[in-house]
Amino acid sequence: MPKPPLTLYLAAPRGFCAGVDRAIKIVEMALEKWGAPVYVRHEIVHNKFVVDGLRDKGAVFVEELDECPLDRPVIFSAHGVPKAVPAEAAAREMVFVDATCPLVSKVHIEAERHSEEGLQIVMIGHAGHPETIGTMGQLPEGEVLLVETEADVETLAVRDPARLAFVTQTTLSVDDTKNIVAALQARFPAIVGPHKEDICYATTNRQESVKAMAGKIDAMLVVGAPNSSNSRRLVEVAARQGCPYAQLVQRATDIDWRALEGIRSIGITAGASAPEVLVNEVIDALKARYDVTEEMVETAKENVEFKVPRVLRQPA
Repeated sequence: MPKPPLTLYLAAPRGFCAGVDRAIKIVEMALEKWGAPVYVRHEIVHNKFVVDGLRDKGAVFVEELDECPLDRPVIFSAHGVPKAVPAEAAAREMVFVDATCPLVSKVHIEAERHSEEGLQIVMIGHAGHPETIGTMGQLPEGEVLLVETEADVETLAVRDPARLAFVTQTTLSVDDTKNIVAALQARFPAIVGPHKEDICYATTNRQESVKAMAGKIDAMLVVGAPNSSNSRRLVEVAARQGCPYAQLVQRATDIDWRALEGIRSIGITAGASAPEVLVNEVIDALKARYDVTEEMVETAKENVEFKVPRVLRQPA
């Protein structure tokens, strides 16, 4: 029986961003330099396939520093850590490498600078997300207040409405954040914003490419992990732009084929921590069932690269 035709729109850019690329490279280079095991505090990036691959090479993933032996190197994840973590590692005389994405570090520096000027910080982010915990942990308790929604802005109790600044998690929905910023500015006209938007280029670019194709497809598959903030935002963006069906899939085996019955066009993108090999797996699964015609939807070109820390560029 002939396969039904399917137009497959491939988002560009998609998948790994420079910060994720750098974080994975840091673990691989640490294993080369010091040998296994190398300890990693939290998932280096939010992707099971990536984490499992590094575990196979000798990385040991832990939740807290006290699970690491003193004589082995420890790496901090790309999402960033509270200030207390490197301080504790230094106090215990551990070798540690910080894989925090430079764009997250930029937000940390921003928050500290505002705090030094006597401003209280409002952070737009998701409670419990490692990046939010890391950013809020740059300053003493009470100096950073978290808001997740416009409704949170209405009930926010601040020290001095005239002495405020805001920062944001780097992986949020551009549109949602815009509305929360507007609510903050309406309630606190003197609030100071970042010089340059905190939401990172990769998050913005991936959301833009989803917007560009959402109106012309019957369904969207986002390759990414359920605990990946930027991947989940891509599903929301597709739905909000009118795509009739959008699903987050970790692997091709997660595809809900019944939901795709009768479709003629599909979009595929991937969150910033999802490797291209998983995108290809999904494409192959579609090609096994459909007569596929591929089209690229390119909305931006990315050529960002971040250097790995100096300690890894020096011989052991």
